Amino acid sequence: MTLLPLRILIIEDNEQNRYLLTFLLEKRGHTVQSAIDGASGIRKAQQWQPDLILLDIQLPTMHGYDVAAELRRHASTAHIPIVAVTSYAMPGDRERAIESGCDGYVEKPIDPDTFVIQVEAYCGSAESGGRRGSGSGC
Repeated sequence: MTLLPLRILIIEDNEQNRYLLTFLLEKRGHTVQSAIDGASGIRKAQQWQPDLILLDIQLPTMHGYDVAAELRRHASTAHIPIVAVTSYAMPGDRERAIESGCDGYVEKPIDPDTFVIQVEAYCGSAESGGRRGSGSGC
């Protein structure tokens, strides 16, 4: 299945990670914006209305779990699929990400050969992994 180009917001404080994710996604034809912390990520999501949000969990000042929960509280962002992209890989971390409002979970370090396909799956049908079947226009 080929998707139309997506508008993807990356909320990630690490510059090298932002660069790699942006490079891989833009190479595939997607439009990418980024934010370096939770508060600016929430504002950007509300203003830009991306098709998908990639969210680091370990962020400065506001934890990624709190960012996801806050995005779910706002009608303007509640429908946007959120995929946690995180080095949190202990038992229970995936479940905690989902409980906080994330639709999916990708562990760091990412695999550059499969990463884009993994995240694009959250904008496919409800059966492809999104728990909301988002309807966000993905």
